[in-house]
Amino acid sequence: MSLDTGVGDGSVDGNLLAELFYPVFELLFDPDGDFVGDIERKLAEARMPDQVEMYVSRALGVGLLVGGTLWALGTLTGYGAFSLGLIDPETLSLGMPAPTPAIKAFLRSLVVPTAVLVSGLVFGSIGFAIGFGGVVAIPYSRASAREREINLLLADSVSFMYALSVGGLNQLEILRAMATAEDTYGEVSQEFQSIVNETEYFGTDYRNAIRQQSMETPSDELSQFLADMLSIVNSGGNMESFLKDKKEKHLRTSKQEREMTLETLELFGEMYMTLSLFPLLLIIILVIMGMMGESDDFLLYATVYALIPLTGVGFLVLVSTVKQDEPGDGYLRPDGGSDRLRQTSKEGLLHFGLIEAFVGQFGVFDRIRNREGTYKTKQIVSAPHLFLRDNPLYTLALTVPAALVIVGVTVISGNAPTTFDGWVNRPVWATFVWVYVPAYLVLAPLAVFHEWSQRSKRAITGKLSESLRKLSSANDTGQTLLESVETVSETSTGKLAEEFEVVHAKVNYGMSLRDALVEFNNKYAVPRLARTVKLISEAQEASSEITDVLTTAAQASENQDDIERNRISQTRMQVAIIVMTYVTLLGVMAILQTQFIDVMGDLSSQADGGGASGGGGAGFGGGGGVDPDVLSMLFFHAVTLQAVLSGFISGYIRNADIVSGVKFAVVLMTLALGVWIYVG
Repeated sequence: MSLDTGVGDGSVDGNLLAELFYPVFELLFDPDGDFVGDIERKLAEARMPDQVEMYVSRALGVGLLVGGTLWALGTLTGYGAFSLGLIDPETLSLGMPAPTPAIKAFLRSLVVPTAVLVSGLVFGSIGFAIGFGGVVAIPYSRASAREREINLLLADSVSFMYALSVGGLNQLEILRAMATAEDTYGEVSQEFQSIVNETEYFGTDYRNAIRQQSMETPSDELSQFLADMLSIVNSGGNMESFLKDKKEKHLRTSKQEREMTLETLELFGEMYMTLSLFPLLLIIILVIMGMMGESDDFLLYATVYALIPLTGVGFLVLVSTVKQDEPGDGYLRPDGGSDRLRQTSKEGLLHFGLIEAFVGQFGVFDRIRNREGTYKTKQIVSAPHLFLRDNPLYTLALTVPAALVIVGVTVISGNAPTTFDGWVNRPVWATFVWVYVPAYLVLAPLAVFHEWSQRSKRAITGKLSESLRKLSSANDTGQTLLESVETVSETSTGKLAEEFEVVHAKVNYGMSLRDALVEFNNKYAVPRLARTVKLISEAQEASSEITDVLTTAAQASENQDDIERNRISQTRMQVAIIVMTYVTLLGVMAILQTQFIDVMGDLSSQADGGGASGGGGAGFGGGGGVDPDVLSMLFFHAVTLQAVLSGFISGYIRNADIVSGVKFAVVLMTLALGVWIYVG
């Protein structure tokens, strides 16, 4: 049963379910109790419009429906286990003494009904916990995600407000500007949208709106900031000085929090070293048990194909709860921009930019649009590498079909093993054809173009702080922002200087400076760059003398550079730990294969009288163990799975981007393949 019953979206089905189970809510919960009050607060923090009574009633409905379904399933499972003879009632006993044979017979007759009842209750309780707990956990999860993003963006948001204050905007104008900056400041902007909406649509005094939002926001840091801002507003203090102090404070706080995150990741790296070795130890134990004639094939297969992937995926999920992703997509979508800007902001593979605004007015525009499509197609065909650099994931559209075709041709030609015995007889070749060839075809191009894309973006952000300082110095001499951009483009080198030159040329040809900066940002779509461009473009509309604003942008960028350098330094060690752990595991598995399995197989064969050779088909422990060839295949698959997982974990720890782990996965898989070609 799906849990999508209109939770949080006010659907008809969800409201009907809530109304049906509202009497159950009244029976079980106190509307003024702590539990209901806590959920009500989390609903507000998660920006979910549901009434708490109806939401909890809906959760009860989902819980009872899922619990009832699993109760029926559990009852049928228990009854079927006894009726089919899977469980013998005689084997179930509490060991309670019976005074007479009659009472003993009576108690024995209750075994099956009691077991079936308990089975149904256990399944039903689990189902209710999953249904009710899952729905109730939604606002907690959303509020926690919002708190995380708000804390990440708060330092840049305060810098943005300070820049607006320097530009001469008053308190209300600053609030409105923050409310319309959702494309850059995400959840922080939404908090200010609530303040503005309260004042404009409900007639609430903006002081009361700020006070109310400080109590409803999920972030304690933003709550404190709003409370301090309210005291400045009420006392008539200097807002610019207040925002300047808060900007410096939150920049320091942001840097400290990132350092704490890196320390936590360092602990996780040491934890992974232990976790990743656990399957290896278990495999060794199972192999030794196999040599003693006590092998369990199921446990060995479960360790390789279930425990290793689950351990890696579980650790990846654990890291994702701590690793701070970069919020936002990096695109600016400003309100009130020119029609050209609105259309070019949507430009993509299927959207042709400015011409879309004129399609349908005259036939000539339709023809221009068709020619534009032809022109874009020619551009992509003539330089596909540049298109794939800007859109690395589009490589999958080419490589995945190619990999499927190559594997299909190999299977049809009979060169790819399709049976278990074929895999066992040629484990390296079978794994190479079925796993490594598709992986290389799909992952290698993706890794190359993704790294190229990241390098092109780093070419812009690498000199951003230096260029902002130059802009600030030039603006301080009396030059306008546009003149400062021209000066920096002429006195600097690199990709950013070239982009500044393009911005200056666009303004000279009639485009506004704001639109030119937004188009420059959207070309690269880097969240960090988007926040800088947003700050400058908004401030320059109020005044061309924005030296303090540019200095603030440079400070924020330099703070980000310091965080980035610390992150690279710390995560390099974590990646080294993960890679060395994998190399250790690979080495132990290779030694186990060459120096242990084959030798013990020969000894066991000799002990059995030489009835079988020490190679394929020889059993351990008197024929009761696992085939050495099967073990060789399992070992190779184990190191291959571990290579993929270690690679993706390394990339995610390094850059908080799962795709960046592709290059590590390809390198570690190649290492595993090379070693096993030699030892397997």
